[in-house]
Amino acid sequence: MENKNENNKQNQSNASLVQNNQPAKNEKTMNQSAEKKTVLDEDQRVKVLSPSMLVFKRFIRNKLAIIGSFIIVGMFLFAFVGGVVSPYGESQVFMGYETMSKEYASVTKNKEFRYTTADGKNFPSAVKAEVILAVSSGKSEFTSMGKVYALTKEGENLYRISLMDKYATATMIRGIADVKAVDGKKLSEEVKNGFLAAIDAKETSFTVDGVTYQVSNQGKEYSLGVLDDVALASHKIFDAYDAATKLSIEFKIQAEKAFNEGKTSFEVEGVTYYIEPEGSSGTIYYNENGNQVNYAQLSDFVVAPIGNDVFLDVEFKSLIQQAINDGETSVTQTDAEGNEIVYKIERKNEQYTVKADSATQLIRIYEKPSKEHWLGTDGNGMDIMTRLMYGGRISLMIGFIVVSIQTFLGVVLGGIAGYFGKWVDNLIMRIVDIFYCIPSMPLIIILGSVMDSLKASPQVRIYSLMAIMGLLGWPGIARMVRGQILSLREQEFMTATEAMGISIPRRIFRHLIPNVIPQLIVMATMGLGSIILTESTLSFLGIGVRFPFASWGNIITSVSNVHVMTNYWFVWIPAGICILLTVLAFNFIGDGLRDAFDPKMKR
Repeated sequence: MENKNENNKQNQSNASLVQNNQPAKNEKTMNQSAEKKTVLDEDQRVKVLSPSMLVFKRFIRNKLAIIGSFIIVGMFLFAFVGGVVSPYGESQVFMGYETMSKEYASVTKNKEFRYTTADGKNFPSAVKAEVILAVSSGKSEFTSMGKVYALTKEGENLYRISLMDKYATATMIRGIADVKAVDGKKLSEEVKNGFLAAIDAKETSFTVDGVTYQVSNQGKEYSLGVLDDVALASHKIFDAYDAATKLSIEFKIQAEKAFNEGKTSFEVEGVTYYIEPEGSSGTIYYNENGNQVNYAQLSDFVVAPIGNDVFLDVEFKSLIQQAINDGETSVTQTDAEGNEIVYKIERKNEQYTVKADSATQLIRIYEKPSKEHWLGTDGNGMDIMTRLMYGGRISLMIGFIVVSIQTFLGVVLGGIAGYFGKWVDNLIMRIVDIFYCIPSMPLIIILGSVMDSLKASPQVRIYSLMAIMGLLGWPGIARMVRGQILSLREQEFMTATEAMGISIPRRIFRHLIPNVIPQLIVMATMGLGSIILTESTLSFLGIGVRFPFASWGNIITSVSNVHVMTNYWFVWIPAGICILLTVLAFNFIGDGLRDAFDPKMKR
């Protein structure tokens, strides 16, 4: 029994040892199978992944390249989507109203002759000059432009100017007048006797058969003729209360004569007018049904509006004249809507300027960032953020189109040169050398000046800029493609294409060029930033994109103004940041693609 119990205990201990060792064996087996599975998955992944997927895996490992990609995507959304979403237009100018003190009228105390021309008469400027000479020399008649004019003094600084139809002349010789009729005129005895009587009586006019004849003399020479009033010369200024009222010459003569003589009334064409003097000026009115009706005002001041669309009524002129006479510097007048307007009077020498505060429509230039304009407005009153959006469109579009032109020309010419070699290669490479020797910047400046002289439209300038930059930038790509194809054309797969009878264009563009695509992508991406920077520089210099089109380059042209650069940072810094970020992002992406396409890179 004891031996049997001992055997059972030994069996139980052995079973427990087996059970304790079993988990260790299972764990080791599982680790080995897991390791084997992992190794298989890695091998399968390498076998399954395509070259493009490997490039992508390498690219996304580059953090700077990923950052650059996000920046470029953001710039594209900002430029192309933002312009659609923005409520403003690319060239929309924002206006606003601001109260400003503007010149409203000018006032001058008149010291020269002012002329009033009769209805239907012609009074040239040459005759006006002769009037001044005749008054200065004390003549009663003068000749101008082949016509004889009579000058009749009606009062102090008041002259009636008439066109004389001369009938006869008379010369006094020893007290006897020798009368001669003018050629083509008949002089009756009644008119001749009236002429002689007027000379003896020293009268200036007489009437025969209802016709008034004028007698004028210069020394011993007398002239007889019929006068036709053409103008009035006076120092006084007449203003009608009604803008449609036209004051006649006779009215002005009688009014001024009555005012100078101190009379309170005068009569013209059967209407009695009254004068209410106020210093050197006076108000002329007439009575209608017992009511006083203001008709005109005469004064020594010329009150003229600054703008052609402004009519100054007589009340305003009287108010300003009274203020000047009283030495006041401001007056207040109530307009038709009941608003009080304060007019300020400023004197400069003998001239007065009347200014008034008024709401003026102005362009909202250099406004600071606000809810309405997140980045403010520029010097033309346009929204800066909207201009940045549209400017991004043009800058990015120019970059991609220029790179496309350069790549196309470079691939075609470089592929042909690399495949054919010999004299074809020499010819194309010499063309490349010539293009390398062309100074691109001076050439673009010259073409910009030519387009300025031809007054080319801004749109044509953009197309021309893209074409010139594309035509001047392809040699680098051509050399790279040519070098790659020179090494690829001797490989076995090209020998196979030749043995299969594949055409030469298909060999170049179907079998050789695809092997150069990685290098092309890297060069194009790196070149995009350079092209955008070049376009911005040209636009900044004024030979690139022109107003009203926006580009990041012409937005920062405001930096040329020191005042704007130091006081309105929000005008040019955002555009500079956009250029910096875009160029930096393309360089990051180019570096990432270059490393991703490099076959020496470790997985």
